[in-house]
Amino acid sequence: MAFTSRILNETEQEFFNQFIAGHPKGHLLQTWEWGEVKAKTGWEPIRLMLYRGEEPVAAISMLKRRIPGIGKSILYAPRGPVAPIDDYEVLDRLWQAVRQVGKKEGAIMLKIDPDVPVAEKEFKAYLDRAGFRPAKTAEGFDGTQPRFVFRLNITPSEEELFAAFHSKTRYNVRLAARRGVTVRITHNKEGLKTFYEILKITAERDRFLIRSYEYFVALWDLLVENDLAAVFLAEYEGKVIAGTLALILGEKAWYLYGASSNEHRNVMPNYLLQWEMIKWAKGRGCTMYDFRGVSGDLSEDNPLYGLYRFKKGFNGVFTEFVGEYDLVLAPFYYHLWNVAEPLYYKNLRTIAKLRSKLR
Repeated sequence: MAFTSRILNETEQEFFNQFIAGHPKGHLLQTWEWGEVKAKTGWEPIRLMLYRGEEPVAAISMLKRRIPGIGKSILYAPRGPVAPIDDYEVLDRLWQAVRQVGKKEGAIMLKIDPDVPVAEKEFKAYLDRAGFRPAKTAEGFDGTQPRFVFRLNITPSEEELFAAFHSKTRYNVRLAARRGVTVRITHNKEGLKTFYEILKITAERDRFLIRSYEYFVALWDLLVENDLAAVFLAEYEGKVIAGTLALILGEKAWYLYGASSNEHRNVMPNYLLQWEMIKWAKGRGCTMYDFRGVSGDLSEDNPLYGLYRFKKGFNGVFTEFVGEYDLVLAPFYYHLWNVAEPLYYKNLRTIAKLRSKLR
């Protein structure tokens, strides 16, 4: 049966999302709304659907960004494609369609970081045969996804899930509840603003960068308002002391952002937040809860080991994905990108250091 492909338009948003949500490899970062979120940060979303006869068999949401000065662009499909990873004919046809789009858009490559565990060795071998190259994370390549995560099967009962937690995790969840910590989902932007203020405190304390409040407003407007995300707030003695943002699509949920104030950390709000999010996801019919990124270095002297230990306590499965791969569409410019891009960001760091010394 013949294959065809086409770019979807805005009237087909629901059709596209239904396919993504119902597919085993569906991911929220491949939804129509996520493309619209990224459109507010300089990316242009392109949604491609592949058909076998009349039946849709694969989809990919690609984000396009122009490369300044050379009239070329890059394509990135976060956690894409949404396709059967063992049907190589479908995949081959999909990449063929991607190449056609890439040629039209002046793209030098397509970057993917698929939702496929590294244990799927046949898929990894297929990518090599299909012309993909393993890629190192580009410093300026906005949005690439964590290679290492914890995932929890939440099909067992709440009692069974809780009993399987590490004893210290169970203790801390109970401690938070016993001390009077409560968790609620906020339904207004005042709650979002409160969450963001705590996130700023967290970023300053733990020394990491966060996006602007406007970005979180976009997450609210496009995801929360469309029932694809929720903001959870933990309160203690009448004050919000921690919060999280979770994503949900079909039978899957993801923990995306977490924040905690410098006050009352001893009442363990983060443990209760995770447990309430797991119960929320289970109540929504989810079968998988993803704690998202952890370090691949599991040694106890790693500065990020505490995050690993926290997430491990909920009895999730440590999962490594196949990582980032590039489908080269314009070899000369792709080589130029790999040479010039690290130098560009190295110079930016040098300039930033010089400026800081002059202040």
